[in-house]
This record gives sequence, C-alpha cells and structure tokens, in this order.
Amino acid sequence: MRLVALAALLALLSACTDSDTARRALVGAGYTDVHIDGYSFYGCGDNDDYSTAFTARGPTGVLVSGAVCSSFLTKAATIRLN
Repeated sequence: MRLVALAALLALLSACTDSDTARRALVGAGYTDVHIDGYSFYGCGDNDDYSTAFTARGPTGVLVSGAVCSSFLTKAATIRLN
C-alpha cells in the first residue's frame, strides 16, 4: 500500500514541471550546460503552476542552480536562483 501511495505522489509531482519551457527560458537568457533536475519543492510561489529545478552555467560562466517558475496560461517563465 505504501508503495502505491509513493508512486502516486511521484507521478503527481512530475506533472508539476515544464522542462521544455524551463529550457527555452534558460537558453534564451544566456544559460548554457542546462540540466533539468525535476520538481523544485521550494523554488516558486503559490500562483505558479510549474516549478522546475535546474543547474546550469550562467551568462558569466558561473555554475548556478535554481528553479524556473511558470503558469499554465497566465504568465511567462521566471528564473529564480538559489
């Protein structure tokens, strides 16, 4: 029973990421070596539908991590760094 509940939770959380939008936002802002890490638990606000964690090289070449926050219809992507 616990395994079923854990599997359902993981499936639900994976639906709360938007890797395509996150990658487009990061590359468009000058980030390179982008690696999408899945769901970010604390990276975004209550009004965001998607919270996608990432690590990448920033425009200055420094390795950074954070989250790309976006919504289903109402907002473009926002990059938040840790």
